[in-house]
Amino acid sequence: MSERSYSGARQRIDLHGHSTCSDGTTSVPDLFAQAQAVGLDVLALTDHDTVEGWPQLPAAVAATGVAAVPGIEVSSEHGHRSVHLLALLVDPSEGTALAAEMAEARSSRIERARRMVELIGRDHPVTWDDVLAQVAGEETVIGRPHIADALVAAGVVPDRSAAFAEILRGSGPYYVPYYAPSPLEAVAAIREAGGVSVIAHPGSVTRDDDLPVELLEELVEAGLDGVEVHHREHDDAERERLQSFAERHDLLITGGSDFHGTGKPNLLAENLTDPAVLAEIERRATSGTRVIRP
Repeated sequence: MSERSYSGARQRIDLHGHSTCSDGTTSVPDLFAQAQAVGLDVLALTDHDTVEGWPQLPAAVAATGVAAVPGIEVSSEHGHRSVHLLALLVDPSEGTALAAEMAEARSSRIERARRMVELIGRDHPVTWDDVLAQVAGEETVIGRPHIADALVAAGVVPDRSAAFAEILRGSGPYYVPYYAPSPLEAVAAIREAGGVSVIAHPGSVTRDDDLPVELLEELVEAGLDGVEVHHREHDDAERERLQSFAERHDLLITGGSDFHGTGKPNLLAENLTDPAVLAEIERRATSGTRVIRP
């Protein structure tokens, strides 16, 4: 998809990126070095259900001059549909509902991954050890992307996208559900933690089914702050639909690459966020977590 850029002297802001702390293939320092190389001014670190990469952000910012927005991509479930919410500038401290939800989701995700590998292994040459070989470090949250990488390494599929489409999809025979809060619970937890909630890639053309408009309406009523309109998995028609929805409900409109390193074709800076939106995110956040600037 084409880059959504903002001209003149305005900052180039990408509000969606992953590291090896979840399912990315790039470490936090290397992620920010790559962000610097492509001319980004600001990058959000939004690993899945974890803040393990956050302590590395000050050094990455100092080394590259790229500002960091501490964030999380929070998993939730609506039926068999995975719904992701970007939680920006939240307080992830123990004792919050958000921290408890993430801890339970991480634990459940690992057990789910083991069970899925058992099922897949009946038909394809993949074992749990093969999956562990794809994990970058002890802090990594193991999930379906690592199973996908094991399938690629075994020659079963050519890439992650094919693995999800052919084997790991939510409607497929190998899918095993895992604990995740409902989208409404996730929005409430993000708000309680003082953060700003943005629904990630809600119109993805690669998902099993469309996210119901009724759910989006309920999320707005629950306090959803924004919609990630500009994303690689949204075609132009979907972007127009989502932008219209966001404008109609006075929601923030964000853009992000959803960069995963070599795990996905997404490129840093290919979708951007207006600087005025980041300023509003900072204004709305009530936690002590702030954008880390050089």
